[in-house]
Amino acid sequence: MSDLPMPSLAPDAKTLTRRALIKRRHRFNTAMTVVSLVMTAFVLFTLGTILLTLLYNGLQAIRPSLFLESTPPPGSAGGLANAIYGSLVMTSLAVAIAAPIGIMAGTFLAEYARNSRLADFVRFINDVLLSAPSIIIGLFVYGVVVVSVGHFSAWAGIIALAIIATPIIVRTTEDMLSLVPDSLREAGAALGTPRWKVITSISYRAAFQGILTGVLLAIARVSGETAPLLFTALSNQFWSSDLNAPMANLPVVIFQFAMSPYEDWRNLAWGGALLITTAVLALNIVARLFAKGKK
Repeated sequence: MSDLPMPSLAPDAKTLTRRALIKRRHRFNTAMTVVSLVMTAFVLFTLGTILLTLLYNGLQAIRPSLFLESTPPPGSAGGLANAIYGSLVMTSLAVAIAAPIGIMAGTFLAEYARNSRLADFVRFINDVLLSAPSIIIGLFVYGVVVVSVGHFSAWAGIIALAIIATPIIVRTTEDMLSLVPDSLREAGAALGTPRWKVITSISYRAAFQGILTGVLLAIARVSGETAPLLFTALSNQFWSSDLNAPMANLPVVIFQFAMSPYEDWRNLAWGGALLITTAVLALNIVARLFAKGKK
């Protein structure tokens, strides 16, 4: 018995290599976790600083006159009533134009075309529009609409905003409808339901929240666009409801007032920025609550 070799308790080379590899992976994972936390903290700090600065300066401008009076001349008191009205009108009409077009186009890509060459071409064009700078779209509408009619107008701004909003709605609608299981469509077809009825009663209901989110993203995108409106709707110092004439709007007024040397105008610019931020946030919250209740 004493002549039998004793088993070695020392780890072999493969075990040592495996342990070293595991330790190296743990160190790398820890380092990446720390870097991710630092970057996250930096982003949250930056966002918090922007929001606090906006609140600090914007709340000082929130008063009844902000909603009741039009934009003032230099050195005079006033508000942003005409700009608020103009933004609401142009954003609402732009989304009212873009939403049906975007939802129908997204439905065509997800339900009818899918893997066809036409669908690939439409997706390519949609992606180009989605990534196109808004100032390019503003220049395009300026050359096509403003130059043709000979003057700036709210309709030109509405067209520019609708072009910006449409590809967002198309993409989100297609993505949300693509997530609906085909088994639901097949079940409806097995009952003899027409295809359009399957889409409206099954696919749309299943993807409702996602489609609504796409419309909200489009609203959030166009509500703060400045460059397209500078070339199309321009602005107006007075109250105007004529869509064939220049119309005041919050983004352009904020841009003009923020760069002015007048303290009153700069305060109104902060107030307008806070209004846009608050409106988009409130719209998202209300829509999500509505979609949750609908579900």
